[in-house]
Amino acid sequence: MPPLPLLRLPQLVLCEVLKLLSIGEKISQNLDAQQFYIAGCNVPVIFSRIRMTTFWKNRQEGFLSVIRHLLKIFRCKFLIDNDYNSDSYSCFKTISDLLNLQVEFKTLTIYLKGSQDEHLWWNQISNKLGLVEDLSILSVADPEISNTFGLVEDLGILTSDLGFNPDFTSWPQELIYIPSSAWFTLEHFLACTSTTLRLFQSHLENKDLDVILTSWKAGKLPNLNSLWLDSLGITDTGATILGMNLLELNGTVIQTDDGSKKAIINSGIRIVMHVTPSE
Repeated sequence: MPPLPLLRLPQLVLCEVLKLLSIGEKISQNLDAQQFYIAGCNVPVIFSRIRMTTFWKNRQEGFLSVIRHLLKIFRCKFLIDNDYNSDSYSCFKTISDLLNLQVEFKTLTIYLKGSQDEHLWWNQISNKLGLVEDLSILSVADPEISNTFGLVEDLGILTSDLGFNPDFTSWPQELIYIPSSAWFTLEHFLACTSTTLRLFQSHLENKDLDVILTSWKAGKLPNLNSLWLDSLGITDTGATILGMNLLELNGTVIQTDDGSKKAIINSGIRIVMHVTPSE
């Protein structure tokens, strides 16, 4: 039986059929042999089940052209990872260009190596992070070692020294994940509007956690739904947290002052907090 000429279906029928297809299946329906027609050009394409490779003389121009083309076809968010092995300038410029186009990101993973150019670039994009759903910020201790092994997180060679302290003038919608978060201060935390925070290798202390939980109880962190906080600065011998030591805090249920939300605090290996509406 010959293949169904999908794109020739009536528009109303086609819309319902496309809802059932994956992104890859939708893209395959737009392929004409081994070429795409993008930005007024016939672009050579290699297409497989899990990826599509296009060929351009100018990689930066090609990437942006493909993104614009896909945005015309689908209403979707993108996942971008500026691989620490890649050319930093090219990757950062691409991310900046996409954010300037108001492209929404499902996930944005950024590898920072502490250069002055990265500092300047961060200042340019920090007011557009509201377009990002999930943001991960990784700082690489030694780019040469990282490039050799290619497994930054598994080798434990992340560093908390970014060479600058990032300022946020906007925040990702859902998740912010920072595996080396010594630079993420109490002021960052109190200003954050993301719903989920995953902070590891933090330098926050008992007194900081006390301020965070007291602020949450007062309704000053209304978006916070989930917290994972790993910090050697939070100890059982430090200052009390909500009038309790760390052992007493474990398993405690706290409630907002207006009674609208409650949260359970686990303080074992790390601080874990999950927020739910009060019954």
